[in-house]
Amino acid sequence: MSRPIQARFNSLALAHNYQLIRQSAPTSRVFAVIKANAYGHGVQRVVEALPDADGFAILEINAAMDLRRFGVQQPILLLEGVFSAAELTACAEFDLAIALHLPLHIEWLEQAQLSRPIAVFLKLNTGMNRLGFPAESAPAWAERLARCPNVASVTVMTHFACADEPSKGIERQWLRFIAATQSLALPTSSANSAAIFAYPQTHGTWVRPGLALYGSSPFSDQSAASLGLQTVMSLCSEVIATQTVAAGESVGYGATFIAPAPMKIGIVACGYADGYPRHAPTGTPVWVAGQKTRLLGRVSMDMLCIDLTPWPELDVGSSVELWGEHLPIDEVASAAGTLSYELMCAIAARVPVQTQR
Repeated sequence: MSRPIQARFNSLALAHNYQLIRQSAPTSRVFAVIKANAYGHGVQRVVEALPDADGFAILEINAAMDLRRFGVQQPILLLEGVFSAAELTACAEFDLAIALHLPLHIEWLEQAQLSRPIAVFLKLNTGMNRLGFPAESAPAWAERLARCPNVASVTVMTHFACADEPSKGIERQWLRFIAATQSLALPTSSANSAAIFAYPQTHGTWVRPGLALYGSSPFSDQSAASLGLQTVMSLCSEVIATQTVAAGESVGYGATFIAPAPMKIGIVACGYADGYPRHAPTGTPVWVAGQKTRLLGRVSMDMLCIDLTPWPELDVGSSVELWGEHLPIDEVASAAGTLSYELMCAIAARVPVQTQR
């Protein structure tokens, strides 16, 4: 490895988080959500680290088929269902469960000639207003699916808009979901990461953790550590150069930071082309050689600048953690005015990954 940047993937931390979630929802089965390339962590890498997972939830049918070819035998759920009638044939062949959120999906199922019936998740819109059938129509659709020979089983699902915001909560959506499904006696799935920790009444048959699985808190007022979660991804690099800046001199493109006094600046091999947020402002925390320091000036494509003034002994080769084990990704995301989801998913393909077992 010539350029020192790398992402470190901690498979033991991932397994720990999965077990913690399982313990938090002891009566439910747990779908590990691995959409968006497992939130930037790598689908195959995550699946290998979770050999005992109850199931996996993903968006892309090709990735789901690859998992079957890779030897995964657990249930696999396509969270957005299929995008053509032809994909139902592959779902039957590869034993993939699908979310149904359009009448057209049910029409395709009724008209298809499949090698075997498939499991379906009837998605209800309880207030998210994104995907799903109106919640009150659940009994009619469930009855129709029960008559379809291409349906192996029906689970009823919904998705919460504000489970991570205590001031808004889930009560309205949850009451609507219960009213729509209580007479159906069908398996259910509604709890995302936030609901798993905050609303145990929603756990149902399947829970669907995403963010928490990867060691990030779904709550703005609770840290990942306070929930017992461990960091899975660390983005690390090194200081590759230093500069001494006089008072009144600027740092970086656009001269957005002016030194108020003489300063020592460290140049780090990481930029927005590696997935670090370009919009991160001066003051965004960075961990360097066991100390917390701050970003200075504008992030460029391949480099960023940090303050080394308090530690004149630090030089080229000093280790830097942009986020990870010592510096929570949630803290960096908050400083940059974004979400940890975005930081995880933005890691560029050019950043090598080292798996720690």
